[in-house]
Amino acid sequence: MGNDYVLVHPTDSRFSDLYLCFCGYEKCEPLHGYGTAVRPNYIIHYILEGRGKFQVDGRTYELEAGQGFLIEPGVPTFYQADAADPWTYIWVGFGGKFAGEYLRDIGLTNNRPIFRCSRSNDLKEAVLTMLKNNKYTMYNQFLLESQLYLFFSILASDIDVALPFRENRESIYVSKAVEFIQNNYPYKIHVSDIADYVCINRSYLYTLFKKTLNVSPQEYLADFRLTRAQELLGITDMSVESVGMSCGYQDPLVFSKAFKQKMGQTPSAFRKNSKKRNEKTLENNREKLEQL
Repeated sequence: MGNDYVLVHPTDSRFSDLYLCFCGYEKCEPLHGYGTAVRPNYIIHYILEGRGKFQVDGRTYELEAGQGFLIEPGVPTFYQADAADPWTYIWVGFGGKFAGEYLRDIGLTNNRPIFRCSRSNDLKEAVLTMLKNNKYTMYNQFLLESQLYLFFSILASDIDVALPFRENRESIYVSKAVEFIQNNYPYKIHVSDIADYVCINRSYLYTLFKKTLNVSPQEYLADFRLTRAQELLGITDMSVESVGMSCGYQDPLVFSKAFKQKMGQTPSAFRKNSKKRNEKTLENNREKLEQL
């Protein structure tokens, strides 16, 4: 293999969410550098061998094999191979309307551009596969797209970013847990299902919910179900039993007891009072309109 291989991908990509712009492999000469420069795309470099430095926003990072760095569009950066042990690296340049979001999902931003990943061979193989399939055919279009997603998948499985990401990762766990609850509250789900979905244990999930939302996951699930039940009781003619089942309560008695404990009244009483409030509001609105 020579010193460098590069694939420049056509910019008229049919994939809008995330698409490959270019990729490459390079064995650098001592002190070989690039920049200071601004790039129009996102670029991830991953170091296979050797050492070098990366500079962004006045910060300098000394890097080695197994580490990588992110360059964001429009951000001035400089990077240079070490004089004694110059690095060999691979890189992928990409864009897309969800590119920034996907990067944040795995913890990479301009404020947290450095990472470590132990799956060096897998990342290298993904890029080499891209480089080998450099003809513009539909087969290669889909293959390159799949390899770009594979590259992200490999990073997501084994990425280690600085401490600020770990703090941010806590909020991601909570956000994804809440999303799971909102999408699955009608079904018979348990806290263990929520923990399994976000790939952490129940006790850690409990700690994060108490720290972030000041309630346990079980309390949040129950509160969400009962809040949704309030809405259905107020805007639909569904039976109380049907409302309960729609909100994850298979037993009407359990639903009524939980609802009364939280709301201070039974579901039937709540619906009755809610209709009275709605009728009163409509009457007041009519009176105001007549006065105009």
